[in-house]
Amino acid sequence: MVLKRIIPCLDVKDGRVVKGVHFERLRDGGDPVELAGRYYRDGADELVFLDITAGLERRRTVLPLVERTAREVFIPLTVGGGVRTVADARELLLAGCDKVAVNSAAVRRPGLLADLAGQFGRQCVVLAVDVLPVDGGYRVVVDAGRTVTPLRLEDWLLQAQALGAGEILLTSIATDGARAGYDLASITAAAAHCRVPLIASGGLGTAGHVLEACRAGADAVLAASVFHYGAWTVASLKQFLKNEGLEVRA
Repeated sequence: MVLKRIIPCLDVKDGRVVKGVHFERLRDGGDPVELAGRYYRDGADELVFLDITAGLERRRTVLPLVERTAREVFIPLTVGGGVRTVADARELLLAGCDKVAVNSAAVRRPGLLADLAGQFGRQCVVLAVDVLPVDGGYRVVVDAGRTVTPLRLEDWLLQAQALGAGEILLTSIATDGARAGYDLASITAAAAHCRVPLIASGGLGTAGHVLEACRAGADAVLAASVFHYGAWTVASLKQFLKNEGLEVRA
C-alpha cells in the first residue's frame, strides 16, 4: 500500500513566507527557514518551497534562502519559482533541494520537461499545475494565477507525463486559501489521467478534507495556512488521519 504524504508548503515572497486566498491578499506567515525546521521536526513527509514571484519577475529563485532551508531539513525538499532552464534546475539541486518544480515555463516550452528529465531523471521533475474551472472543465493557468490558457487540464497532464514529469502538484485557484476543502472534481479529473504521484493543493481547512482528497485520488496533500497559523500541526493531523484509518507515513 502506498502511504499518503503530508506536505507543508512555503510560498515565499521577498524572503518571507506568505499566504493568500485565491492567490491574492497575501499576508505574512513567518520566516521560511524557521518554519521549515519546525515542520521537519513535527513529522512532515516532504516540504515544498515556492518562490512565487520569481517567474513573474523573470529572475531565478533566491539560492541563499534555499541553501539555508535545505540545511534545516532531512526530508525531500522541492523548490520551484523561476526555473526556465536546465542550468536553473542544476543550481537549485546543488543548493540542496531534491526536486525542482516547474509551471509557467513548462507550459510555454513543454520541451523543458524532457530536458530536465533527461539531465536529472524524472523523479526530480515536479510539474506544478494551477487550474480554474472554465466551461464545465478545467483550464491551466500561468503567471501566478494571472493568465488563463486554452490548455485543458487533462491534455496537459498527458503531454507532460509523456515528456518526463515525474510528479504532479495540482492547485485549484478557486479553493486556494479558503479552507473550505480541496477541489475534489479537479482531483478526480487529474487522477484519471495520472500515472505518476498526484499532490492535491488548495483548500485544506479540516482533517476531513484530507480524507476527501485522498479518496478522490490524491497520493499526497499540500497545505500551508493551516500549519502557518496554528490550526493544525503535522503531527496532530497525522494522528487524526490514523484514527480514521488512513495509512500515512510515521
